[in-house]
Amino acid sequence: MQPRQELDSVVVTAEQMANIEQRLFAAGMPVAALMEKAALMMSHRIQQLYPLKTTSKVGVLVGPGHNGGDALVIARELHLQGYEVSLYRPLEKLKPLPQQHANYAKSLGIPYYDDVESLCTCQLIIDGLFGFGLTRSLSGNLAMDVDRLNEWPIPVVSIDIPSGLHTDTGEVLGTAVKATHSLCLGLWKAAYFQDQALAYLGEIEKIDFGVSVREVWSTISQPVPIELLTKTLALEFLPLPRPQVTHKYQQGHLLLICGSRRYAGGTILTGLGAQGSGVGMLSVAVPESLKPLLVSQIPDGLIIDCPESEKGAVASLPPLATDFDSYDIIACGPGLTREGTEVVAKVLEAECPIVLDADALNILAQLGTVKSLEKRQATTVLTPHLGEFKRLFPDIRHPEKDRISAAKTAAHQTGAIILLKGARTIIANPQGKIWIIPQSTPALARGGSGDVLTGLIGGLLAQNILVNHPLDTMVATAAWWHAQAGILAAQERTELGVNAGTLCQYLHRIF
Repeated sequence: MQPRQELDSVVVTAEQMANIEQRLFAAGMPVAALMEKAALMMSHRIQQLYPLKTTSKVGVLVGPGHNGGDALVIARELHLQGYEVSLYRPLEKLKPLPQQHANYAKSLGIPYYDDVESLCTCQLIIDGLFGFGLTRSLSGNLAMDVDRLNEWPIPVVSIDIPSGLHTDTGEVLGTAVKATHSLCLGLWKAAYFQDQALAYLGEIEKIDFGVSVREVWSTISQPVPIELLTKTLALEFLPLPRPQVTHKYQQGHLLLICGSRRYAGGTILTGLGAQGSGVGMLSVAVPESLKPLLVSQIPDGLIIDCPESEKGAVASLPPLATDFDSYDIIACGPGLTREGTEVVAKVLEAECPIVLDADALNILAQLGTVKSLEKRQATTVLTPHLGEFKRLFPDIRHPEKDRISAAKTAAHQTGAIILLKGARTIIANPQGKIWIIPQSTPALARGGSGDVLTGLIGGLLAQNILVNHPLDTMVATAAWWHAQAGILAAQERTELGVNAGTLCQYLHRIF
């Protein structure tokens, strides 16, 4: 992998980005030169997105800092290319460099206003009010102007980050610009991958203005604390190609413990997800009444029938399912019901890595999450959605306000790998490393999608016996694979046409 490409997956906080820029300036990079370069690149991209022949009248929101300076350079360049440009400057006092650009814009005859209504007839708005690092809430007339702007059916391009969003958490600070397109400068900011910010970002892309690789690595520790799981990285972490001479047990043995009479479908979907991973051997422990169904749906798996309760849940595990030394990974939970307390307690005693999902997570919360996991020596993977996360970690308040920090804290508390599901899934390991899945689709908001993911994670982790990658990277790879299958299925079948069974059919088409 080339050094520049390495930066494509890096995600930074506001503090880290500020430190990187300060190192660039201290090394001799003129602030004015960097502003000019970045703004010229953005101007070129905006002209590609909104050509003059279709979008001639442009309004530019100018803030007091360097983000406003970028906006003024863009305004100048669009003006020189023949666009009819108007400026909105809610704050007259600008920093020295933006003020120079404002003076030049005035000399070119570009009009400016202190009332956003003056831009209501524009065909495009460029948001350069505030860049990364904003911590104060927008208020007063400025907040009202942003709210008014959001009501207009006019496309908005935000410079670096939509004004009003917290750079790290994605929190809306009072109010925020709802962008149609966001151009992230230099390095990805964490807000771009926080669920609460997604409604404000629109289409996103990164503008690489040539941040020094050396300065980045001098500022950010390695391994990178927050990183996107890209296709390039996913391909590195997959256990492919297989050796010519191998057999099924060398390709991993996964035990699934799941299902009940009420939730038989979840068992099948978890098994199909595991099959899609390519795992060498799959064993599935289910209530005895489900065995005929599972044999018909997963004929290549070893179906272990378990004693069941009157309500059709697994009552206990037979010897074949408790010989944990025979398995590389155990995944437990989908469809288990809350009756599975003894089963989950037994699984927690396993000396191999385990994956807990769905009802297993709810039972773990009842048993006490941290207390139950502190005795485990082997790796534990927890895969909660937000509601399950809140039950597992009631002391982590309002995790939805900063999902990255919440997952990191949970992993530190438990020593487990945490996969926090969402529009942008977060994976955290106990050492503080964060993986983010950068793309997904609302097509996956269907019952059973999470069951498929549980099987896929278990199957991929079981195969790791050959490649021996860090398990958090394998969990992240499975989550990326799952998301990409959903994206492909939605493209071909529409978002409404992707149920969990359909999703399984697309797993093998990603590579």
